[in-house]
This record gives sequence, structure tokens and C-alpha cells, in this order.
Amino acid sequence: MAYQETHVTQRTSQAVSTNKVLRNTYGLLAMTLLFSAATAGAAMAMGIERMNILVFFIGAYGLMFLVHKTANSAMGLLSTFAFTGFMGFTLGPILSAYLAMPNGAALIMNALAMTGATFVGLSAVALVTKKDFGFLANFLMAGAIVLILAMVAGLIFQIPSLMLMVSAGFVLFASAAILYQTSEIVHRAGETNYILATITLYVSIYNLFVSLLSLLGIMSSD
Repeated sequence: MAYQETHVTQRTSQAVSTNKVLRNTYGLLAMTLLFSAATAGAAMAMGIERMNILVFFIGAYGLMFLVHKTANSAMGLLSTFAFTGFMGFTLGPILSAYLAMPNGAALIMNALAMTGATFVGLSAVALVTKKDFGFLANFLMAGAIVLILAMVAGLIFQIPSLMLMVSAGFVLFASAAILYQTSEIVHRAGETNYILATITLYVSIYNLFVSLLSLLGIMSSD
């Protein structure tokens, strides 16, 4: 009897902890997405040109490294908003380029709607079914390496079909990352850092949106 009561208490405590991490993660994710939208709007209003790819990589990965280094301190939140603000700012010129197209606004809205629907749907699958998607860890690691190499090759050789494959690959990769991270919060008691969970989901949503926008742009008659 004592063992059963202890087991029930542990499960209840774990459930409370999981729900707390989920609330904090989704709350911070919503704020970072709004902040990114604001910095993207600022970049568009300022007429900022598209950032050099090398500068982008240095800024993005440098700030992401800072987030991971400060995730367990009060500086973690500031680092998170610095990173997501930077990512939103770099998105501004891309959105401006699409808005210059005759159907650009429709493409952006469609990409946003598809991104939102995909995120909600995948999150619901992980939360409602309680299925453990931890097996995706190796796939994500291998996929990240392949996609980065393919993206670099596409930028160097400017092969349209390769860039199309990269965009499609990032859609699959981002979808898998959303399932994996949500599952980690639900099934791994050690996954309690909502800042790191937020960053993972944010990057997945960012990649999903940009990739869907790219695919829609490629398929557009314009």
C-alpha cells in the first residue's frame, strides 16, 4: 500500500511538473513569436536589405549558443528574446521581397495558416496520444547534418531543384522536431528547462514557415 501511494504521488508530482513546463513553454513561445513579428515589421518599415548569409549564420548560431549557456539563469530570458528578435529582424527583408510580388500577401498568409495548423496538429498528436517520439532523436541529428550540407551546396551551385528539396526537407525536419520536443516534455522528467524547449519549438516554427513560404513561392506562377 505504501509503495502504491508513493508511486501515485510520484506520478502526480511528475504530471504537475510537466504541465508547468508546458504552460511556461507555450507562454514564452507566444511572446517570442509576437516579438519576432514586431522586429520583422520594424525591418520592413526600415527597408532593411537581406542579410549576408555568413553574418546571418554567425548571429543566429552565436545567439543560440548564448541561450544555451544562460538557459539556467535569469539571463536566459534576455538571451531568448535577443535570439528570436534577431531571427524576426532577418525575416523582414524576406517578407518584403514576397510582398513585392502580385500575390505575395496571399502566399505569406497561406504559409502562416499552414504553419499554425501544422504546429497545432502535431502538438495535439504528441499531447493527446501521449506517444513517445524519442526515437526521432537520431533522425533529427542526421537530418540536420544532411540539410545543412544540402543548403550550402544549393547556395553555392544555385540549383533550383536542390533548393526545392531542401525546403521540403526542412518542412519534414521541423515537423519531426515539434513532435520530438513536445514528447520530451511529456515523457522525460528531466526536460524541465522551458527556455530550451521554447527555443527548439521556435526554431522549428521559423524553419517550417520559411520553408513553406519558399515552396509556395516556387510553385507560384509569379
